[in-house]
Amino acid sequence: MTFWRRWTQYRRAQRERIALLRAQPHGAEPDAPPEGPDGPAASDTPQEDVFDTLPLGGGQGPDAARGGRARRGRDYGSAGTPFNRQSPFYVGFVGAIGVLTAYAVVQAVGRLDTTITLLVVSLFLTLALNPLVEGLTRQNMRRGLAVTIVFLGLLGVFTLLGMVVVPPVATQGTDLAENAPRMLDDLMRNPWVQDVDHRYQIVQRIQEEINHRIADGNLWAGVFGGVLDAGRIIASGVFSILTVLVLTLYFLASLPSVKQAGYALVPASRRPRFISLAEEIMRRVGSYAIGQVAVAATNAFFAWIMMSLLDLRFAAVLAVAVGLLGLIPMVGATLGASVVTLVAFFDEPKKALIVIIYFVIYQQLENYAVMPRIMQQTVAVPGALTVVAALAGGTLLGILGALLAIPFAAGALLIYEEVLVPRQLRH
Repeated sequence: MTFWRRWTQYRRAQRERIALLRAQPHGAEPDAPPEGPDGPAASDTPQEDVFDTLPLGGGQGPDAARGGRARRGRDYGSAGTPFNRQSPFYVGFVGAIGVLTAYAVVQAVGRLDTTITLLVVSLFLTLALNPLVEGLTRQNMRRGLAVTIVFLGLLGVFTLLGMVVVPPVATQGTDLAENAPRMLDDLMRNPWVQDVDHRYQIVQRIQEEINHRIADGNLWAGVFGGVLDAGRIIASGVFSILTVLVLTLYFLASLPSVKQAGYALVPASRRPRFISLAEEIMRRVGSYAIGQVAVAATNAFFAWIMMSLLDLRFAAVLAVAVGLLGLIPMVGATLGASVVTLVAFFDEPKKALIVIIYFVIYQQLENYAVMPRIMQQTVAVPGALTVVAALAGGTLLGILGALLAIPFAAGALLIYEEVLVPRQLRH
């Protein structure tokens, strides 16, 4: 039945009701019960109790006019017909409230983008570390102790990376600051630079521009503002890292109870199949994360050996960069190879050629030997879907989106194969 037909039937019934009310004598109660031989039919509820339950209005009941006891409530009459939920006004008003509510939810989600991002990263790390925790619990170890061991191992890895990266960078930065004047003097004594300066007075113009900027008060305001912004960014990054670590610890400790609470929201008839699919998706996401870390660590280790044999500067720092970039799907290994090649070229062009040959050979071995062995426990995502998922994730959330896109695509592929296709086959 269409909306217009229901509306016309409701209006017709309403007009008939109004005509019936107008046809009754003035003052008569509509739909009054018939009178018996002993008078009007008595109500099931005593009249005194009825007036006792009416809202307090300061008035008196009908017995007060006949000298009876005053009642505490006032008779407001019988309730009318309910509001028509098919009325255009009602539909439009409720629809407008729904639109405003949806807009408010979208605005709230937009303002909570940082919090949601931290939550997603924490859940991803939780699913990545949960297989290690469950492996320890299968060895008759309590989950709390297993979570503690895995989390301490994670902190140890971050500490080791910091010890590898921070000291060389700090040492090279100090050397650069100390040798900057000498390097500038060597540059100015270069014949080619002196010839260019003699023709175009570049040094004089640079000095005049620097003196003008120093005399301008906006320079110092910009410098201090930049320092404050840099400090704010660093503080925000440290806070985000600590938040992710704390949330990951809590999620790891309470993951079984969190999963049970989520499964309880599913109807009992569909709960077993939902639990099996959800557990498989989480297993594949965790296996993918561990496999990706293993592949990136293998790439970094062999790259460090190669750079050490070539006596390339910053070998440890470049190896860490290769490992971190290797976590990015599809383009991560290429980016790491490009960084190492660029550094090797400025050191010696011959080393850059050797680096290029090494990474070309290693990529072939990784694609056909290392990757299949490590990722054999994860879902096989088609190449086209991998590219589309990585591009979409990178567009939405940057590097984080590219990292999370592949496991999400694997989960969507599992739902497609196990839910959508069988449902279509049954119809």
